[in-house]
Order: sequence, then C-alpha cells, then structure tokens
Amino acid sequence: MEDFLAGYGPYLVFVASIVVGLAAALHAAMHKDEVRTALGWAALVLFSPFLGAFLYFVAGVNRIRRERIGRRRRGIARDEPDGQGLAGAIAIPALARLGESVSPFPMTPGNHIVPLDGGDEAYPAMVAAIDTARRSVALSSYIFDHDEAGLAVAAALARAKARGVHVKALIDGVGSRYSRPPITRLLKSQGVSCALFLDGFLGLRLPYANLRNHRKILVVDGRIGFSGGMNIRAHFLRSVMGDETARDTHFRIEGPVVSQLMSVFAEDWRFATGETLLGRRWYGDAVADGAGGAPARVVPSGPDEVLDSTHAMLIGALAEARMRVILSTPYFLPDQALVAAFAIAARRGVAVDIVIPAANNLKLVDYAMTAQLDQVIRHGCRVWRARGPFDHSKLFCVDGVWSYIGSSNLDPRSLRLNFEIDMEVHDPGLATWIETRLRARIADATRETRETLGARPFMERLRNRVVWLASPML
Repeated sequence: MEDFLAGYGPYLVFVASIVVGLAAALHAAMHKDEVRTALGWAALVLFSPFLGAFLYFVAGVNRIRRERIGRRRRGIARDEPDGQGLAGAIAIPALARLGESVSPFPMTPGNHIVPLDGGDEAYPAMVAAIDTARRSVALSSYIFDHDEAGLAVAAALARAKARGVHVKALIDGVGSRYSRPPITRLLKSQGVSCALFLDGFLGLRLPYANLRNHRKILVVDGRIGFSGGMNIRAHFLRSVMGDETARDTHFRIEGPVVSQLMSVFAEDWRFATGETLLGRRWYGDAVADGAGGAPARVVPSGPDEVLDSTHAMLIGALAEARMRVILSTPYFLPDQALVAAFAIAARRGVAVDIVIPAANNLKLVDYAMTAQLDQVIRHGCRVWRARGPFDHSKLFCVDGVWSYIGSSNLDPRSLRLNFEIDMEVHDPGLATWIETRLRARIADATRETRETLGARPFMERLRNRVVWLASPML
C-alpha cells in the first residue's frame, strides 16, 4: 500500500482535486442567481480546488430549506384580497401590492406602533410588558448579553416563569457568544426554556457558520410586540456608557400585526427545537381596535423561501418615491441592483438622503462602505456621516407617509445571509417621527462628496477598495 501511494498518490490527489473542483463549480453555476457570484465561486474552486471547495461548502451553499411561513396563522387568511377595506388608509398602494407578493402576511389595519429611542426607552418598556404577561412570552434576539441590560430582561423572564407564564427565549448561536458567561446559562438555571438558533458554529455545523438569525422579536401574550434594530446589551444604556452610549431605535407594537411577529418567532422556534407553538396562549386576541391605528405587515427575509423580500421592498420603495427618501443604516453596502435604484430615484428628482455613522463599530465594514459611496453620490444622492456615538438604527422612509423598519441593514449579509424581520407601515405619523429624528442627525452631520472621497490619501483609498472586494463576506 505504501508503494502504491508513493507511486500513485500524486495522481490520485490530482484527480480528486479535479473532481472536487468541478463538482463545486457546477453547483455554483446551477444554484447561484447572479452571474458574477457564480463566476467568482467557480474561479475560486477551480484554481484552488480543495480550499475553494471548503470555503464554498461553508459560506457559499444555501442549506436552509424551510417551508415558507404558513399562509394561515390564527385568523390571518390570504384568500382575502390584500388591503380589503383599507383603500383610504394605504399611503402608497403600489407598495402595498408589492408587499402582498413578497410577504407571507396580509396588510392589517389598526396597528399602534410607538417608537422607542434607545435602550433607556426600549428596555424598561420591554421589562414592563414582560411583567404584565399572564400566558406567554416569546423573545428572540441576535445578541443577548450577560450585562446590566441583559440581566434586567433575564430577571423579568424569570419572574414571568415563576408566575406560571410559558416563556421561550431564542438566541442566535453566534450572537450568544458576544459575552461571557453566556446568558443562556443563567436563563436555563432559572427554568426559562431557552434555545440557540444554528448552534455549533465552532463545532460540527460548519455548513451554517456564515448564517445568522438577526431578528429581534418580543411578543407578550400574543398581544404586545416589540421589534426593531436593537439587541439586548448595555451598549445602549446611558447609565452604563454615558456620553458613549450607542443609539438605536426599537418599536412597541399593538394590533393584529403582533400575530405576524409571533408567527415568525414560532417558525424559528420550530426550526431550532422541533416544538410547535400554537393556540391562543401564544397568539392571543390581537385584533384591530377600530380606534385609528396604521395599516402594517411583517416582512420576514432570510436564506430560505423569503430570500429577496427586503431587497424587493427597498427597490420598489425607491421606484415609487415621488418627493423624498430618507434612511439611516449603520452598514451601507447595497448591491448593484440597489445602487441602480438609488441612482434612478435621485436622477428622477427625488431627494435621497442616506445617513450613516461617522464612527462605525466595524472598521472593515466602514472601509468597504467608503469605497462604494461614490456609486450613489455621483448620481445625486446625499450621504451624511452623523457625528456622535455610533447609531445602529435601521430606518427607511418614503415621501413622509411610508416606513420600513426592523432589523435589516443595507449590506450583503442582511440582504442574503441573515434571517431578518422588518415591517411595512403606512402611517404619516410614524414617518414624520422618523424624518424628524433623521433630520436632527443630518443637522449635526458631515456631508460626503466626491471631493471628500477623492481627498483621502491614496493608500487609504486603496485599502478601502481592497476591503470592499471582500464585502459580501463582511
């Protein structure tokens, strides 16, 4: 055998490299939707068969094949026309129709959505809601740190459990490792039912290593919901961070759209644990109260059957904008389809304002962002670097009447790799709040122009461009 391996080993390795490389290249060609993505992976695996195939196996193959969230969830029926009886309340009918085609949920009236500015507003409101729970609490977070903020929420969950409330906490497998000791250890010791989404990042589940559950959901008794961009961590508490407190925006929600939040949580919980959550205990009686409220719907997205949902909604919003678009995102790395949508909106005369942080918590992402900003600036979009502490908010507003809020960033990870949850809201009141908040940020911001980008030293621009090449992996 040793003689055989010595004589034929190199040939066997050569043949194996061809087989492995061709198999991975063919898989990329057959399953990738974008030509450049398919070509990039094919070139990598053909020129470096074993390493390239391993990287493709870990980061390039979408193994998440989950059944699309059911078209019916406790009274949510899709056999009724979307927006029936809402014609006068829908701010932009074309976007409501688009949402009907990309989301598994209908537009529902009578939702009351209250913005919560930062952790000092959001966490006490979340704890207060958990303390009112009588039947159930469902909580999902990408990051749930073992710190002052996390301990306050964990204590509220433990109190609910002690009262006999059914409590479920779902944390992303990667996000759970942001603090030590992990909060899951404390939750389990207090009897809280806790699970990790795609656990085993450093173990036997390498195929899922590049995927994250980035959703933020809290549902109490199927009646009160919270969602938005905020993780559970002390970085957002002024009592801990002082003048360096990071900013973010979360939302307290009441109305029938809460059942949609619960449906997304239940699907994630079933995927992570195999347990099905059904019935009034979890879905409550969240119905329109008839006293105003906004039409809204949940738009889930992720590397499964709802891959392009947010991507489609944002492109549609830019196409429908008539006067102005204003948005805030911590990570602005749109793909070429979104870049074109931004450019066309600006060239049609729409005022497009993009607010990004001057100080970013992820330096590599900031380098890549800076390298790409010229692609929207040169077509008339205005890009503002907001001074002050890092702002993690994800806010998108069109013509002062339509908002898109939730967990999605405008980068490849959120648009292609993460499980995200957002909401389409037709409400001038909420849109006005968002615009006012972002205009205040712009008032204390520095505008990026082609001149400011070009004035950077060559080596800095080169560094940014090199990092930008790897932006799909950031």
